[in-house]
Amino acid sequence: LLYERHGEPPAVVQLKDLEAAKLGDSDVHVKMLAAPINPADINMIQGTYAILSPLPAVGGNEGVGEVLEVGRCVEALKPGDWVIPATSGLGTWRTQGVFPEQMLLKVPSDIPVLCAATLSVNPCTAYRMLADFETLAPGDSVIQNAANSGVGQAVIQIAKASGIKTINVVRDRPDLPKLVERLMALGADHVVTEEMLRKPEMKDIFKSIPKPRLALNCVGGKSTTEMLRHLQPKGTMVTYGGMAKQPVMVPVSAFIFRDMRLRGFWMTQWRKDHEQDQQSVASMMDALCQLIRRGHLTAPACTEVPLQDYKEALEAAMKPFTSSKQILLL
Repeated sequence: LLYERHGEPPAVVQLKDLEAAKLGDSDVHVKMLAAPINPADINMIQGTYAILSPLPAVGGNEGVGEVLEVGRCVEALKPGDWVIPATSGLGTWRTQGVFPEQMLLKVPSDIPVLCAATLSVNPCTAYRMLADFETLAPGDSVIQNAANSGVGQAVIQIAKASGIKTINVVRDRPDLPKLVERLMALGADHVVTEEMLRKPEMKDIFKSIPKPRLALNCVGGKSTTEMLRHLQPKGTMVTYGGMAKQPVMVPVSAFIFRDMRLRGFWMTQWRKDHEQDQQSVASMMDALCQLIRRGHLTAPACTEVPLQDYKEALEAAMKPFTSSKQILLL
C-alpha cells in the first residue's frame, strides 16, 4: 500500500504491484502475515507525525512476517522464522519485502499471529511506561486515560500480572457498560468516565487501593488535569499521546505543593536510544512473549481485513470511539 504524497487516507493511498528488491548478502526476504493500522501510521500518511518516511512510501510501522529466504551473511534468522520490525518506518502494509537484517527482530512463532502483529508498538510502550518512571510494587496503583486504546489494554494486563491496580478512565459513550465489562474482563480494577474524575465517588475507590504514583496520559486537555488531582505527592505523569489535540494544563500548586513530575515517552525514541543495548530489547520482548504464552496478555480487540479492502479498514481506523484495531491480513 503506497502513498506518493501526504494527505488524507484512504484518498492518497493506493494498492500497487511492485517487484521485490534483490536479496543482498545481509538482507532477509519476508512474507508479511498481518499488520495493524495504528494512529501513528495515519499521522505519517497525513504528514503530521514527528518522523516521516521519504516519499513514495509504503504505509505501516508494525506487523509480523515469516522469513522466506536470507542473504549469505545473515546468521540470526533462517527461513520459517517469524519477524517484526526493529524500528519504525519499515512499511509493513505489503505482501512481501526485502529488508536489512538489522531492521528485524525475531519473535517466537508459537504465539498467536495477532499478538505478534501488534507486539512492537503498544505492549512495548505499556511495558516501558510501567517499568521506567516509578518503581511500582504489588498493591501499588496506576491511573490512565484512553484505557480502551491498544496501549491502555496492554497496561491493564501487564499491571494485573504484576499485582498492580489500575484505575482506567474512558470517555462516556453509548455502549459504556459493554466497554466497562470488556476492560474488567482484561483485569481492570476500576473503570471511570472523565466526568467521574471530578465526583466525590472517587474517594470510595481510594478506600480500597492507594492513590496512584503513576499516571499515563494519551489525551491531554481537561482529562489530564483532572487525572493529575488524584496522583500522590511526588507522583509522575507520563504523556505518550494527545488525542484531544489540547495542551496539558497543570495548576502551579501541583508543582509547588505536591512536587509533581511531568515526563514524556515515545517508543520510537526509546528504540533509537537502545540500538546498542540489545539486552534490554531482548529482555522486554521475552517478558512480553512469556505473558502472551501464559494467557496474561492478549491482542487488543481486532477486526481482521483482507488487504484489498484497505479503504474500508483505513476509514474504520479513523472513526471516533473505535474500540477495535483494524488488522490487514496479508
